[in-house]
Amino acid sequence: MKIIETPIRPQDIEDLSVGDMILIRGSVYCGRDAVLPRVLQLAAEGKLAQAGIDLEGSVIFHTAVSPAGVGPTSSNKLEIESSIGPLSREGVRLHLGKGALHSETVEELDRYGSAYAVIPPVTALLGDKTRDTQLVAFPELGMEALYRLEADGYPAIIAAVHGRSIYDEHK
Repeated sequence: MKIIETPIRPQDIEDLSVGDMILIRGSVYCGRDAVLPRVLQLAAEGKLAQAGIDLEGSVIFHTAVSPAGVGPTSSNKLEIESSIGPLSREGVRLHLGKGALHSETVEELDRYGSAYAVIPPVTALLGDKTRDTQLVAFPELGMEALYRLEADGYPAIIAAVHGRSIYDEHK
């Protein structure tokens, strides 16, 4: 089991392989279909820092934050998957969610030195491993706003890194 702490360094990604089991510790942004296009718009406008968002070496978990906790949503939804390449270019090093990604997205992850990991849909387990939750941006979106939480050992499996995908290997 490899421990990945934020901010993630490029070397941390270089040392990963498809199928590696990891534990994630540190700050994790949470966002899904409603908020990720807005984050991309802030990036395009050069306003991430103004909004209190620092993506360099970050993790984005494809989830909403609700009183029930956090759990992964499908990363291959159009609004989510289309954000993975541009967010990786902005410094996101690890994307968390569930489901297979298109080969073009796997190539973008490789191009920008990022990885994708699947996380089990075990909301209760993740609740016990979440130390703090803060609203970062877009409060009008409610539980789908951009949140940052402090993870203390979120378990995940590397599903795509270095141009390879675990889904392609198990066809």
